[in-house]
Amino acid sequence: AVAAVAAGQSPLQRRVVREVLDYFHGRSNVHFLFRERELDGVIEREDASGTFVQLRLGLAQTSCRKRAPQRQCRVLENRRKPTCLACYKFDNSDVPKVLDKYHNCGPAHHLAVK
Repeated sequence: AVAAVAAGQSPLQRRVVREVLDYFHGRSNVHFLFRERELDGVIEREDASGTFVQLRLGLAQTSCRKRAPQRQCRVLENRRKPTCLACYKFDNSDVPKVLDKYHNCGPAHHLAVK
């Protein structure tokens, strides 16, 4: 399922997804490995100052501990499914640099769009 999600994404969107996963796994209260579950609310806008990317990334907890990742990590259906909202601003260079970023991750119901 993850490959299908990745197919329609721009390189910058993929990069934001990777950064959000790194950020999420870097938090001290996260002990398990999480996987990309769904992606929505994607906005990518270019202007003179660079590219703005915003997205909501739904995560699913796997059976693997984050300290001991394995190749086969089963998604646990009834476990936490947090959602992360991410906003990134990239510059216009050939290898875009992150100028500014914002993350907010929490239980899916906390970040539901009102």
